[in-house]
Amino acid sequence: MNQLPDRTAHRTVHRSVPASGPARPRRLRAGDRVALVAPSGPVAADRLAAGEALIRSWGLEVVLGAHVLDRHPVHGYLAGTDRDRATDFERAWLDPAVSAVICARGGYGIQRMVDLVDWDALRGAPPKILIGFSDVTVLHEAVAARLALPTLYGPMGSAGTFLDDPSTAEHLRRTLFDPDSTRTLTSRTATALVPGRATGITAGGCAALLATDLGTSTGRPSYAGTILLLEDVNEQPYRLDRSLTQLLRSGALDGVAGIALGSWDGCGPLERVREVMLDRLGPLGVPVLWELGFGHGPSSLTVPLGVRALLDADAGTLTIEEQVLAAPDA
Repeated sequence: MNQLPDRTAHRTVHRSVPASGPARPRRLRAGDRVALVAPSGPVAADRLAAGEALIRSWGLEVVLGAHVLDRHPVHGYLAGTDRDRATDFERAWLDPAVSAVICARGGYGIQRMVDLVDWDALRGAPPKILIGFSDVTVLHEAVAARLALPTLYGPMGSAGTFLDDPSTAEHLRRTLFDPDSTRTLTSRTATALVPGRATGITAGGCAALLATDLGTSTGRPSYAGTILLLEDVNEQPYRLDRSLTQLLRSGALDGVAGIALGSWDGCGPLERVREVMLDRLGPLGVPVLWELGFGHGPSSLTVPLGVRALLDADAGTLTIEEQVLAAPDA
């Protein structure tokens, strides 16, 4: 299997910034190389192979992190040691031949490795696409804070939704190759929890990760001016209440422009979850869209983070209003 070369000793790559507007990773095209890494939990070899095959079917070349199939010698819930997981992510980002970094799975572990990454070195590398959700929320926040790049909150390379739901994989593929075709996001379940329209920069991810990241090197102190994405899995209503209350008490949600809610698989009766969301988020007085269709559900949309978007809770849509990925020749 192809593995990433060790380029961590060669860090004089210069970042190309367009003359107008912020730097953007470029959209993918056939023949591009993408890296699969495991920054969180351990990855099953058969599922990794299936994900690699699916990505290759899009005309892409896939390289694997050297430790993508590792398991921590003591803590079996981690894919290898913290240093090795950080090194794999770093090597993938610094490799000039890699156009996108796809996380193989979530679970837990990024908070243990994120401060081991040489972010100064990554800042000098050409922009890349980061893809993942769940525990990868912490990496999305780190890339936003340290590299000022948009990222994609989407399915991971060995995730069940990616392998088992064709619409999930196809939405990611279209977002990567033809992002203009996926600018308006909606789902059959999307309805207004709190009506209204708002514009802001997309941010967020897994609610529990956002709450536990507060006060850390990667935690964002304020989501003012953002369209905040929130979703979670296997968190009972009282635990969701706790995460939202922590975000509220910290002041992180002061000035938020609007909120888009995703899936809540394993979080108990949806009506109870809905009641918690309305109780905790309703008093903010901003539009709140219920069940947009991203996150841990059986079918999932890919949502860009770090870009301006229009949230229309009444219409059940989130519309991306600026370029997510640059043209191939940029």
